[in-house]
Amino acid sequence: MFKRLRRALVDSLIGAIALGWLLADAISHFVAIFTSPVAEWAVRRAYAELGAQTPRPSGIGLKYALPDLIAFIALLLIWYVLLRWLYFKPADEQTARRAPEEGQMT
Repeated sequence: MFKRLRRALVDSLIGAIALGWLLADAISHFVAIFTSPVAEWAVRRAYAELGAQTPRPSGIGLKYALPDLIAFIALLLIWYVLLRWLYFKPADEQTARRAPEEGQMT
């Protein structure tokens, strides 16, 4: 069943499109790792006068980057597993296919 699914995904290019989408989403989460803390810091500075009674840290908090870091790692891992499954064949399967072809040419 998985061989038929794999062949359908590779032959119809849906697998390549899905891999591209996953990689693009992983890259956007990678960028968000760096922009989320800066955006949160900018919002806190802009609205500092509204919450003047509550004490807040003044630095850039890296805890805002944690969800994007987890999403980036998960998406990259899923992308790599799907890439290996769809487009790379095991070494023993490749050598088994080459051996009869080489024998026929001579």
